Amino acid sequence: MFGFCKPVSSKKRFLPFRQLNDEFAFTLFEKADSLPLKEWESITKKNTIFLEPSYLKIVERCLHTKLVCRYVIVCRNTKPCGIIYYQVSDFKASVFGDVLSKQDDLQKSKRINIFEKYIDSNKDETLMRLFTCGNNLVSGEYGYLFDEAVSTEKALALLLEITDVVSKEEKLRGTISAVLIKDFHAPIEPRKFLEREKYTLFQVEPNLVVQLPESINSLSEYTNLFSKKYRNRAKSIFKSFEGVEVKNMNLQEIVKHENEIYALYENIFDKAKFKLIKLPPNYFSSVKAIFPEKFNVKGFFIGKKLVAFASCFLMPDNSLEAHYIGFDYELNNQYNLYQNILYAMISEAIAGKCQKVNLGRTAAEIKTTVGARAEDLICYIKPQNTISKIIQKPFITALQPSKWTPRNPFKEEVAEVLQN
Repeated sequence: MFGFCKPVSSKKRFLPFRQLNDEFAFTLFEKADSLPLKEWESITKKNTIFLEPSYLKIVERCLHTKLVCRYVIVCRNTKPCGIIYYQVSDFKASVFGDVLSKQDDLQKSKRINIFEKYIDSNKDETLMRLFTCGNNLVSGEYGYLFDEAVSTEKALALLLEITDVVSKEEKLRGTISAVLIKDFHAPIEPRKFLEREKYTLFQVEPNLVVQLPESINSLSEYTNLFSKKYRNRAKSIFKSFEGVEVKNMNLQEIVKHENEIYALYENIFDKAKFKLIKLPPNYFSSVKAIFPEKFNVKGFFIGKKLVAFASCFLMPDNSLEAHYIGFDYELNNQYNLYQNILYAMISEAIAGKCQKVNLGRTAAEIKTTVGARAEDLICYIKPQNTISKIIQKPFITALQPSKWTPRNPFKEEVAEVLQN
């Protein structure tokens, strides 16, 4: 590690070119508006929406009461060589009360039992301040990027050193409770750096990805790749959807139905295993206003009633990124809303000539029935105080994958081709 840069007072932390050593320096930015676009985009090369300043501004403005964002540009001899994105979020005691209540009584230590009683009496108290390298709103490696000229080992050393310095300076309403670095498809190497800094590796629910063959031009052609059992199942799912109208909603329609969209989103949020960050009601219209062509919201209507919605991004790498969804649970079984949403995302990707669909985490088994494959996601966490040390094990347990059985809907010969 470098060890040359020390935490400084709040007045000095946003000064440019803070030296790490004779070769590397970094500049910390408080707002996305203040980012020098040329330098930032010299690293991102506009290859992902989730690191574009225009998207980061939306996150910052929409969620300003729920999290604080920080941005770093790393320089090598004054030339940009990397960027880092942080989110700082506070969690009330009630969130961890939900996590602890799901723990088996035999797993609970005497210390946790005492802590649980404290939480019950102080549910509205801000209990934990999480410092995240990455984006808590999406799955994937959106925490940092470095120029190819910087070796993997050097990039990791820079990341950990800067994270250590910036997290210690982040004292808006109290000290940082834990540092989280997310989401990776394989363990970060070399592991010795993370072990030395006392980070704990843990897996979260995998990302589910559908690979689309180039020859496919329609959803019916796609489901024709399925075995007879799953092809008949898909037909049954589509048939149950009769009477539901699907619309691509423009900005005016999203604004008109904003309250309904949000209520459907809350249906899903309320059932989440760990409620990390709740979106504000104007999130979907705000994103659509900035990305009219890249961000799509589909509305599912029975008559004039909105019963489900699905949002997605058309990404620069020719993939479709499924974003937030919502649906009426009471109508889900009758109309197979959730599975029809999944097929709607695949259909959208096929129409957009995308090569793959990222369906996100959760409901892994159902997603594999429509052709998705699981990709591991790995995170690293480091507790910074007594509370985070107590909560770490239950916190990790809550985020780890549930047991599920992968399904393969494809014909045997098709499955072999897609696997290769």
